[in-house]
Amino acid sequence: MSHLELSHSPLFSLDFGPLVFGVSSLAPAFVGVWTLDVWNFRVADPAWLLALLLIPLILWLRRRRSVPVLLVPFAAAWHRPSLASFSRWPTALAVLGIVLLVVALARPQRVEDKREIRTEGYDIMLAIDLSTSMLAEDYERGDVRINRLQAIKPVVQAFITQRPSDRIGIVVFSGRAYTLAPLTFDHAWLGKQVERLKTGLIEDGTAIGDGLGLALTRLEQAARDQAGRRQGAFVVLLTDGANNRGTLEPLQSAAVAQSRGIPVYTIGAGRDGLVPYPVTDQAGNVIGYRRVASDLDHNTLIEIANLTGGRAYRADDGQAIESAFKAIDRAQKIEFQSKSFLLTTELFAWLAAPGLACLLLAGLFSSHRLAPRH
Repeated sequence: MSHLELSHSPLFSLDFGPLVFGVSSLAPAFVGVWTLDVWNFRVADPAWLLALLLIPLILWLRRRRSVPVLLVPFAAAWHRPSLASFSRWPTALAVLGIVLLVVALARPQRVEDKREIRTEGYDIMLAIDLSTSMLAEDYERGDVRINRLQAIKPVVQAFITQRPSDRIGIVVFSGRAYTLAPLTFDHAWLGKQVERLKTGLIEDGTAIGDGLGLALTRLEQAARDQAGRRQGAFVVLLTDGANNRGTLEPLQSAAVAQSRGIPVYTIGAGRDGLVPYPVTDQAGNVIGYRRVASDLDHNTLIEIANLTGGRAYRADDGQAIESAFKAIDRAQKIEFQSKSFLLTTELFAWLAAPGLACLLLAGLFSSHRLAPRH
């Protein structure tokens, strides 16, 4: 693709006595902002075409003034006091050359491959529990025991990576709820935020209702609302406990999601019964383990999913977490249509070269006509 860089020196100048200005200095500020498409051709910078309106004005002023009009080099020699003795060939060639150059500056392009494509995508908020109970080590990776957060991170990372057409955001909660990342297509940056997740960043507790409520707030977007219902969005709520903190009850937030038409998919992490929980010293080093009771309220998670039109999953091992995210990944996507110009050919040279040739010929004709005769 050809590119043209404009310098501060004028492409050609106009001289009407004391009035001198350059066309490049008058380039519209909105050049390149809008395009013109006709059949299989498009004009990338059509604002340049406005310069064509100056040509009739220049010719009219040239005929009315008795001073030379410098359109291109050597063009001053075209002037004659009497129109009857003035040769029109240099003027015609100069005008044609200027027209071709202006059109070339507008960047005409031939569209080689234009197609209508359908793409699909969702707006997804992940609400992730960071309460200290996520440190319970009831998962395994190979022969190594890992905690719930360590088991969840790679699965969340893979889920984000496998949905390149979706905008994804993250809300984290424990005793309070905070937005870690708003909806974004920058999945590489989002993956880095997931990697940084750890417990202890927020005061302890499990505010499931607040976490879900904040996620729903982040999905508010008037452009995708139809009759008060949000189109193309859902929430993935991942927790390992029962709600014991926060302002909103989980079912209150679920009722809001139901009214907005936003499905909530819930994943209950951890095993039932007594699970190993690390005991640490003041420096954070693990010095032993104790058994604590898992307090997952799976019935409430099922109720949230059923109320909103989502599904509830129980992830009591690493494979179950993966299966849950894969099942969510198969959720129906919305489709929208967009036009894509995949391949274009710049036609600048095809117009600029003849334009410059016309200006050169105009100068040669003028010089030949003014050459002294012996």
